[in-house]
Amino acid sequence: MASIHDVAKEAGVSVATVSKVINHYPDVSDKTRKKVKNAIELLRYRPNVIARGLVTGRSWTVGVLINIPFTNPYVAMLLEGIKTALEDSGYDLMRLSARLNDPAYSFIDHCHSRNLDGVVVFGVEKDHRSIQELIESGIPTMFVDTDATGLRAGNITTDNRNGVHMAVRHLFELGHRRIAYLAGTPGHNVGESRRAGYRDGLEASSIPYCEDYVVNGDFSYDSGIQGMTKLLQLERRPTAVVCSSDMSAFGVIHSIEAHGLTVPGDISVVGFDNIYEAELFKPALTTINQNIHAIGVKSIQELISMIKSSDYPPPVVTEPSSLIVRESTATCADSVG
Repeated sequence: MASIHDVAKEAGVSVATVSKVINHYPDVSDKTRKKVKNAIELLRYRPNVIARGLVTGRSWTVGVLINIPFTNPYVAMLLEGIKTALEDSGYDLMRLSARLNDPAYSFIDHCHSRNLDGVVVFGVEKDHRSIQELIESGIPTMFVDTDATGLRAGNITTDNRNGVHMAVRHLFELGHRRIAYLAGTPGHNVGESRRAGYRDGLEASSIPYCEDYVVNGDFSYDSGIQGMTKLLQLERRPTAVVCSSDMSAFGVIHSIEAHGLTVPGDISVVGFDNIYEAELFKPALTTINQNIHAIGVKSIQELISMIKSSDYPPPVVTEPSSLIVRESTATCADSVG
């Protein structure tokens, strides 16, 4: 089995230089880095993880806590971005299970027992006991879609508010005036930002806010069905619906069609997320795009920067959103909007 000394000899560099390349130090030229990597590949050298940890003081492992079902398409896209960022980083990923509703359970002890260098958290609100403990612990942490921060904790999210604003304006420009909103979970950071964007869009379009046109949901397919069923019972049903997620939009379309109506002929529908299925759905879904893959990549890049340097300021990153127009929206057929 090849040793680090063999790699150094093959590449014509010092053992210290090989160590720097393996541990991703920046003060190595691209030319030298390439020579070392070629030697590693040629000799099939594999660093000793335990020895590497003793030298660097790191476990070279980051944890990811995702507190929503892995069947959600958003999760798959987020994890793919995380995987992409980790491929050449030298870090391994550990999926964390956490009994967040167990008062006797300590998430911090869970992280320390696995000697994690850092954590990415998605789907847990910042006022949860375990999240507050994590912030106070000093473990480098990146929160996804949760506006929590700390001395060693940053966050990344999409411009949710402007995204829903754009959706409402799109429908207004198509002639719609009775625009309903299927909201996300009340009190949820993302849900509240998107709800605010709905009101912004109405105000910018001089459309009065109507409480009857706002139905709470939980971002799920079933909540889309249930919410749209309520809206269809109104005396003056909406001509368009903005949804807080693509999954709930799929449920909304199902409900509309189950009641003998068409999308977008009778009611236009806009989703939020632009998951893979949005383009494949029939009708193809008009939606607000958030670059979920990029969020996964960026969350890991920023986390590793915090791990490498205690002076690296915890980032607060907002990724832009954009409108993707497809088949589920059309000009309002109701002449009075």
